[in-house]
Amino acid sequence: METLEFQSEARQLLQLMIHSIYSNKDTFLRELISNASDALDKLRLETFRDKDLDADISDLHITIEADTEQRTLTVRDNGIGMTREDVVRLIGTIAKSGTAEFLRKLKESDQSQDLIGQFGIGFYSTFMVADKVTLVTRHPHSAQGVRWESTGESTYTIEDVEDAPQGTSVTLHLKPADAEDNLADYTSTAKITEIVKRYSDFITWPVRLEDKEINSRKALWARPSSEVTEEEYAEFYRHISHDWNAPLETIRMQAEGTFEYQALLFLPSQAPLDLFMRERKRGVQLYVKRVFVMDDCEALMPEYLRFVKGVVDAQDLSLNVSREILQQDRQIQLMRRRLVKKVLSTIKSMMTDKPESYATLWREVGAAIKEGLIQDTENRDAILAICSFASTHSADEPTSLAQYVERMKEGQEHIYYMTGDSRATIENSPHLEALRAKDYEVLILTDPIDEMWVDSVPAFDGKQLQSIAKGQVDLETEEEKSANEEREKDFADLLTWLAETLSENVKQVRLSTRLTTSPACIVGDTHDLTPTLEKMYRAMGQELPQIKRILELNPTHPLVEGLHKAFAERSGSDELAETAELIYGMALLAEGGELGDASRFVRLLANRLERTL
Repeated sequence: METLEFQSEARQLLQLMIHSIYSNKDTFLRELISNASDALDKLRLETFRDKDLDADISDLHITIEADTEQRTLTVRDNGIGMTREDVVRLIGTIAKSGTAEFLRKLKESDQSQDLIGQFGIGFYSTFMVADKVTLVTRHPHSAQGVRWESTGESTYTIEDVEDAPQGTSVTLHLKPADAEDNLADYTSTAKITEIVKRYSDFITWPVRLEDKEINSRKALWARPSSEVTEEEYAEFYRHISHDWNAPLETIRMQAEGTFEYQALLFLPSQAPLDLFMRERKRGVQLYVKRVFVMDDCEALMPEYLRFVKGVVDAQDLSLNVSREILQQDRQIQLMRRRLVKKVLSTIKSMMTDKPESYATLWREVGAAIKEGLIQDTENRDAILAICSFASTHSADEPTSLAQYVERMKEGQEHIYYMTGDSRATIENSPHLEALRAKDYEVLILTDPIDEMWVDSVPAFDGKQLQSIAKGQVDLETEEEKSANEEREKDFADLLTWLAETLSENVKQVRLSTRLTTSPACIVGDTHDLTPTLEKMYRAMGQELPQIKRILELNPTHPLVEGLHKAFAERSGSDELAETAELIYGMALLAEGGELGDASRFVRLLANRLERTL
């Protein structure tokens, strides 16, 4: 026998479980049955792939055994089992990249039970109801079995055992029943049956108690919707997603004809914690004629809909199909297109029929959906139609593009937007001044993905999308254009001199039509990378050439008027060159940029202020 220490994160989780962070302790049994069901699925699938696997699959099932005298409860399956290495890796260590994030959220949350399942560590919930847990398991490839045991303290024991049966058994040495602490008598046949009926009735494998099958084993997607309750849908969703919340929306599909399949999909009420993690999982479960074939089937659901969970049951696929074959299968591609269109149309319906649910969904996973604007050109219009964006129209309520178009001013030709790090930065940007003066609405785009999709989406409903921080923004009347042409001639020499003086940082200096109160701003050319996108690429290690941008001056601002007058009187003075540097630096800071030489800027500003006193 060997005694090993739990990983530090595992010790923290065990202590949380022992001190009962769950309000509903009955759910430990759901977790054990769910794990057992997964083990049976994996064994049957492995026997299809490995014809030499020495495993008995003639009667795959889950057995529950209760001993009232010894106060033990055992959940046993004859599934895939684990090797010694598996036991240490999966139980002694939480091999999850997001564990630190999980623990942080757990400490911050008042709803800890809503987070546990999302990390696939439901096994630890056994310590809510047990003083000691014993696990015995054997993988079909192993001659010997393994016994693991722990009281939930800092260590566990592990040893090899002879004659262990195929599969896994988990025996709980139960705490005394305690009504005040919501601890039921989990050796009670009635209580066990009640829990299985409530949480695990749909499990496709038989669950046996005292030689009686206590679950119906009816696949929810194959039953008429009129015969399935919302609670049954919710429990099934929890089973396949490891999310302890109820789903936000349930989607059912059935296709008949040359290619038949059924689908039961769910939209979450809370974003998966791994939604933006590199090792994230995506895809739905694939069944063939009610037989589980594959978890996380990526071929059936695109990356940007990775939060969608559910089951697709096809009638005409091979049970031995591989992920590589699925990527090329014409029928799978057809299913995928239909599933995607159904999900998008459901979200579209939620916008009008269930606006509160839609708002929740968009808040939780909207940033992921917007990835589809880049990845899925076939459905780009449908994706655009379900997107919501912050805008200057409201400080609290986001807007759809359709709503934006309805509010467009007479004569307004473009949908205006600006990307940036935060709403405050954008709202305080000089770029908004002329649009605010004309009461034009501007979309406020602050998600990192916004920097990318705006270049891929030229228009919506015939209206061009226009960045107010790139290119020329045409807001002038004919009279204003005529007046500005005269100003351009008047300022031509100053603009040329400024372009030469600031040539290390800017590619052009011109008069602005977008400024009303600020002296200057910096804009990009139409096809330039934005500063935020440039930072992102450089942070990823990509080498980029220096991207020079355009300095625009407000010809009606006193500072610019003063510079124009001073240039006419004493062009070429060092003091004017310093003023040019200060104007450029102020424009850069106003958009949240970083000065190339901050100490020089501060010195020049201090000297200039000193001379004014």
